Amino acid sequence: MSDIIQINNLTKYYKVYKKEPGVLGSLRALFSRSYETVRAVEDISFSIQQGELIGFIGPNGAGKTTTLKVLSGLLYPTSGKVSVLGFNPWDRKEAFQKQFSLVMGQKNQLWWDLPAMESFLLNKAIYEIPDAQFHKTLDTLVELLDIKDVLKIQVRKLSLGQRMKCELIAALLHSPKVLFLDEPTIGLDVVMQKVMRDFIRDYNKEFGATIILTSHYMEDVKELCKRVIIIDHGKKLFDGELKSIIDAYAVNKILSVVLFEEVSREKLEKIGKIRSYNHPQITLLVPRKEATKRAATLLQNFPVADITIEEPPIEAIIRDVFQHGK
Repeated sequence: MSDIIQINNLTKYYKVYKKEPGVLGSLRALFSRSYETVRAVEDISFSIQQGELIGFIGPNGAGKTTTLKVLSGLLYPTSGKVSVLGFNPWDRKEAFQKQFSLVMGQKNQLWWDLPAMESFLLNKAIYEIPDAQFHKTLDTLVELLDIKDVLKIQVRKLSLGQRMKCELIAALLHSPKVLFLDEPTIGLDVVMQKVMRDFIRDYNKEFGATIILTSHYMEDVKELCKRVIIIDHGKKLFDGELKSIIDAYAVNKILSVVLFEEVSREKLEKIGKIRSYNHPQITLLVPRKEATKRAATLLQNFPVADITIEEPPIEAIIRDVFQHGK
C-alpha cells in the first residue's frame, strides 16, 4: 500500500501575547508587550498508509489538534514537510479539499436553526456532488447511523448524539479518502459512544478511508485502532501497535478473585501485591509472565470460587508511557 499521509520533521510554534491583569496592565501593553513562544508540535515524523485507522493520542495540550489542523491546511507549520494525498495541505487546492474531512467533536458545521437536511444539501452544492452519488451516499450513511427520523428536525432540537451523527454525515457526503476525527465521541453516553465506534469501524471497512482518530476515551482507541501514535508536549513518544505498548509497559496483570472463605492478607501477599481486599472479592497484581502460574497456585491452595486474569486498564498503561517519555 502507498503512503497517503507523510509528515517529516513537522514543527509548529505559536507566539502568545501575555497581558498583565487590570487597567494598569492594559496601559503597559500599549507601549510594551510580552510574548511567549508555545511549542505546540516539535519535530514529529510519521507516515500512514491507505486504509489505516490510526489512534492519535496524548493528554490535553499534547499537540494532537494542532497536527490535524496542519494536515487539513488550516494552519501553516513553522517548519517541516507534509503531504496528504500527494498535496501540500496549506496550498488549499480545490482537488485536495474535496478528498478529506475534519470532524471536531466540539465544533459545529451544521446550521443551528435549520434541519440537518438543509446543511446536507448545502454541502452537496459546495462539493459539487452529482445527484445520484449524493442520494446513494446519504441513504447509506443514514442507514448505518439509523437517523432517518431526525433529518427534517432543527439541529438545535436534536440530542447531542443525534447531532454528532448528523455532523458525521455532513462530513462524509463527498466520500472523503482521508478523515480526521478529533474527539468524535466527546460528551456522549456509553451507549452512543459504542454506536459511533461501530460506525467508524464499518465506514473504514466499507469505504477504505484512511482515518486518524484522536480521543481521550481509551475505549475508542482500544476498540478501533491496531496502531497508535502517542505524543506529549508536541513530541512523538511512540508509534506502533497498541499490543506493543501493553507488552512494554504493562509489567503486571490483575488477578480478580472471589473466595469461599476469608484468607489472611499475609498468605495472599505471597501470591502477589494486594490491590484491594474486600472479602470475598480480592484483587492482586502479579508479574504478567507469571500470571498463569500464580493463578494456578491460588486455585490449588486457596478456597477460590472464581478467578479471572485481566490486563491493566489501557489508561494506566498510556499514563505510564507519558511518565517514561518526559
